[in-house]
Amino acid sequence: MMRQYEAVFIMTPVLSEEQMKETVSKFEQIMLDKGCEIIHKENWGMKRLAYPIMKKSSGFYQLFEFKAEGTFVKEFEVHLKRDERVMRYLTIALDKDAIEYNRRRREQKFSKDNE
Repeated sequence: MMRQYEAVFIMTPVLSEEQMKETVSKFEQIMLDKGCEIIHKENWGMKRLAYPIMKKSSGFYQLFEFKAEGTFVKEFEVHLKRDERVMRYLTIALDKDAIEYNRRRREQKFSKDNE
């Protein structure tokens, strides 16, 4: 059964813009190859971290909202863990309230962008 998930990962700040985009594309391709449906993706850019990770005080944040089989999440997290460009990641299963909240948030953001 396909469930809806949200994955956020933080990439090391030493990457160039090109390397960061390449990393995001790699994980997007992994999702597509495994039959996931990507609902939304957002690049949050460079953000300051609340506490140092691997002696870094900032990182590139990326969000993916997607539908996938439950077995895919564990496999996806292994890919994230093995990539030295990724410092931290978190994947959560969304319930119906979170799915609705995300949908409304996207619509508000879309309407603001088009004003």
